[in-house]
Amino acid sequence: MLTNIETLSALERRVTFAVPAADIEREVEKRLQQMSRTVRVSGFRPGKVPMKMMNQQYGPQVRQEVTGDAVQRSFAEVVTTQQLRVAGYPSIERTLVENDPTAMAFSATFEVYPEVTLGDIQSQTIATPDLNVAESDIDKTIDILRKQRVTFADVDRAAQAEDRVTIDFKGSIDGVEFPGGSGGDMPVVIGTGRMLPDFEAGLIGVKNGEVKTFPVNFPADYGGQDVAGKTAQFEITVKKLEGPVLPEVDAEFAKTLGVEDGDLTKMRAEVRANVEREVKKRVEADVKNKVMEALIASTPLELPKALVEMEAQRVMESAKADLEQRGIKMEQLPISPEVFQDQAKRRVTLGLIIGKLVEQHGLSAKPEQVRALVDDYAESYEQPAEVVKWAYSDPQRLAEFEGMAVEANVVAWVLQNAKVEKASTSFDELMGRTAG
Repeated sequence: MLTNIETLSALERRVTFAVPAADIEREVEKRLQQMSRTVRVSGFRPGKVPMKMMNQQYGPQVRQEVTGDAVQRSFAEVVTTQQLRVAGYPSIERTLVENDPTAMAFSATFEVYPEVTLGDIQSQTIATPDLNVAESDIDKTIDILRKQRVTFADVDRAAQAEDRVTIDFKGSIDGVEFPGGSGGDMPVVIGTGRMLPDFEAGLIGVKNGEVKTFPVNFPADYGGQDVAGKTAQFEITVKKLEGPVLPEVDAEFAKTLGVEDGDLTKMRAEVRANVEREVKKRVEADVKNKVMEALIASTPLELPKALVEMEAQRVMESAKADLEQRGIKMEQLPISPEVFQDQAKRRVTLGLIIGKLVEQHGLSAKPEQVRALVDDYAESYEQPAEVVKWAYSDPQRLAEFEGMAVEANVVAWVLQNAKVEKASTSFDELMGRTAG
């Protein structure tokens, strides 16, 4: 059956194979005979339709189906016999055979998985964050919790950062108003970054009742194509000016954080426990990311385009579903798989490397590891036992915990074999905050 295997590039292959025409015709005839027992044709009783008529009416469709099945079966035999690891889907087409135009010959072009040769992880250095939570870090966290509970009160002064200004506004470019550029009774908290920097800067210093006009530069990559890269003039009218009022750190504040008796010592202890838990999670995430980067750096791979394209499509569909859940209509924000190419390449690369690591070093998830992860996840719910049952009732859900266990094993293995250095890290740096 096999005619030839061609190597078109490092990962691309083409095989040519034949499908016995006689076998095709026998299967076509067999299927038509089976159909004739039940098919209804005007003027004939079931089972009495002449085969000539069956062939005329249903032959082309049946022949196409039979040929397709035979081609897929023959290709699968080629792949198995030659031990080819096909990545993605093959492109199959009929080919002409010299001196025999009726021959059933086909060529399949496809990519194969690369051979993964693990690099020297010992040459990689991984800097792990070294941080002890200080009392000043607890103070900063409590300040953030206060700001999350801020209220506003009228002030009689010029607007400054963190004030809330309620405005009517009207924007124009070259004297012409543009869609979406006008509105009324809109509250803006200065310094939150929810408006363009020029717009927020224009509100600094305004007073209640004031009318002011100022320019706003729209970035070249701004979502609205009509205004992107242009400068607009905004006229604003200040309807209300309010300053922030932060809650005092007292018993009432402690109660808003879940400390029923309002004890400030208990509150501070709970805040510390939550901060330390979050720090631990962020350190683990940082280390995991650095481990993955070390694996990529130590084992360069040429990737099958088909796998990257499939992964980019999966990431895009996941992103679309997430955005739609947030109420964003996709027709307003068109995205394509090309946007996710880099992310897809990284994921495919890591998938291949981790797969080889697991195989070569026995890093598969152990049942007790999976159960520990499920139990830990379930503890955050009111009925942990029901959550555990829910996780184990669906293989797909359980596979997510198995994947987490495998990643943990890979991280542990890399940390045992790479060069690990502790790197002094500030609380603000780890938490992604601006100090001060």
